[in-house]
Amino acid sequence: MPYSLSNLLVIGISSRALFDLGKEAQIYKEKGLDEYIQYQLEHEDKVLKPGTAFPLVKGLLALNERKERLVEVIVMSKNSPDTGLRIFNSIEHHGLDITRVALTGGEPLARYLEAFDIDLFLSKSESDVQAAIDAGFAAALLYDPPTEHTTQADKVRIAFDADAVLFSEESEAIYKNQGLAAFFENERQNANKPLQEGPFAKLLKALSTMQQGFDPADAPVRIAIVTARNSPAHERVIKTLRAWGVRVDAAFFLGGIQKDKVLKAFGAQIFFDDQEVHLGLASAVVPSGRVPYKTGSVLNQGSEL
Repeated sequence: MPYSLSNLLVIGISSRALFDLGKEAQIYKEKGLDEYIQYQLEHEDKVLKPGTAFPLVKGLLALNERKERLVEVIVMSKNSPDTGLRIFNSIEHHGLDITRVALTGGEPLARYLEAFDIDLFLSKSESDVQAAIDAGFAAALLYDPPTEHTTQADKVRIAFDADAVLFSEESEAIYKNQGLAAFFENERQNANKPLQEGPFAKLLKALSTMQQGFDPADAPVRIAIVTARNSPAHERVIKTLRAWGVRVDAAFFLGGIQKDKVLKAFGAQIFFDDQEVHLGLASAVVPSGRVPYKTGSVLNQGSEL
C-alpha cells in the first residue's frame, strides 16, 4: 500500500527556513548560480546550523514519539539533487526524523504543495510564500531567528494573530476603510455570527484535533491567540472558536499593547501575524512569520488589527 499523508499534519519547509543558509543566499544573490553551486559542493560535508523554524520542527517531530505518528515534515527546496546533498547530511547530523525532500532544480515550490498534502508551508522566499497563499495554503514568510530564544521543551507552543490569519480579512477591512468605531459596532452586531475562515483556519483545526484525547494540562501542543482586538471585539472570536469546535489554550486581547513581551512569556516556538508593525518586535524574541494577503486584497497596504 502506498504511504498516505492524508491523516497526518504535513509541514512543508524550505531549506532556508529549517537551516541557516544566510551566507549561501548572499553568494547566490551577489555572485550568481555557478558560484553558489560551487560553494555548496565544496562545503557538502559542513553541517548547516539551525534556522528560524528549527525549534518548531524539532518540537513537532517529537510528538511522534509520544503517540502514533502525527506529523510529517517535508523539506522543499529549489536546489538540484546535486547541491541538495548538504541538506540531507545536515538533517542526519541533527537527528531529525525527516526522510522526504523535494528538490525542484529551480522550479517554483507552490505547484508541489497539493501533491504532498501540505498543511503549512514555511519559507524565506517571498514569491514562494505569496504563491502558496494565493493557491489557498497556509503559508508564512519567516524572519531571521531571534538572537536569544530559549525553547521550552515541554510542549509545542504556537501563537496566532486573529484577523487575516485565523479569520478572514472582512472585519479588518471594515477597520481599515471605516475606522475603529465602525469595526466595534460591526463586531457587536455580529457577535453571534462566526467569523469566516482565514488562511490558517484549517491548520488551527488540525492542531486542535491533535489535542483531542489529552487532558488540557497534558496536551503536547499549546495554542495561543495574540491579537490587538479587545473588548467588545473579543466575544465574536470566542464564539467563533466554539462554533468551529476548536480549543485554544490561551487568548490575549491586547487592545494595541505590543505583543512581544506576551509572546516571550508564552514561549512561542513560532508566531504568525500579518503585519510588520507587530512582527518587527516579536521576531526579536520568538521565531516569527508574516502571513501575506492574497494578491489583489484590499489590505495589501496594511492595517492595525
